[in-house]
Amino acid sequence: MSRAFTPVQQIEQTIVRRYHEDLWSPFCKAIKRYELIKPGDRIAVCISGGKDSMLMAKLMQMLHRHTVIPFEPVFLIMDPGYNPENRRLVEENAKKLEIPCTIFESDIFEVANAQEKNPCFLCARMRRGCLYGKARELGCNKIALGHHFDDVVGTTVLGMFYGGQLQAMAPKLKAKNFPGMELIRPMYLIHEANVVAWARTNDLHFIQCACRFTETGAHDPEGGGKRLEIKRLLKELKKTNPTIEDNIFASIHTLQLDTMVGWKYKGKDYSFLDGYDEE
Repeated sequence: MSRAFTPVQQIEQTIVRRYHEDLWSPFCKAIKRYELIKPGDRIAVCISGGKDSMLMAKLMQMLHRHTVIPFEPVFLIMDPGYNPENRRLVEENAKKLEIPCTIFESDIFEVANAQEKNPCFLCARMRRGCLYGKARELGCNKIALGHHFDDVVGTTVLGMFYGGQLQAMAPKLKAKNFPGMELIRPMYLIHEANVVAWARTNDLHFIQCACRFTETGAHDPEGGGKRLEIKRLLKELKKTNPTIEDNIFASIHTLQLDTMVGWKYKGKDYSFLDGYDEE
């Protein structure tokens, strides 16, 4: 007689079986490749309520059960001012996935909404600070965010096209304003399309994002502004070059520094002319 799985066990089975090569394998590969988790870590797994962070939470929970690395995940949800419907959906999904969460409130949406310029930048910066603060209060030394492969590629292109700089989204980084704290991105090697496929397979429905546009109904499901523009551009370019995103991702791992005219390291500017005549 075949074993009868509970609903959450069925969801977990799709991760380790049907989407093993698309979700579980790249997740574990990122943990190992970038040394994201070390023995003794207490990690605040930050859940915004969207598909990416919810999947990340489930992956971290499953890893905690089976890994030989002794670490402790703390599942953290910050309510930045969701309307009741979105708050309820976030809580229902956490319950459905059997993820025990610590929820705390903030007034970030209210503050960001009052800003005429760069409200999204302010919102993101405030969210990050609140998460670091709460994580440290809970005894954590790291926070985990749900940025994935597509975010890494999009950020790289966005920086080049609109920021005038070659700047990547690192798989981990040390917090500047919270000494001893670190940010990790366990979904670094996971493609967004596979997250979407997993959610659809399990008939899971999440809030579209953690930004204020979710509350007003003005949010575009694919994102907005320049990020959406870059996303559409890459989609179009893939028609003639299917590996373009993989190539962009690979480029930030294989930077040929001796061909760069200038670069910045730890806030200091460098030029290829430095020491050029000494060679």
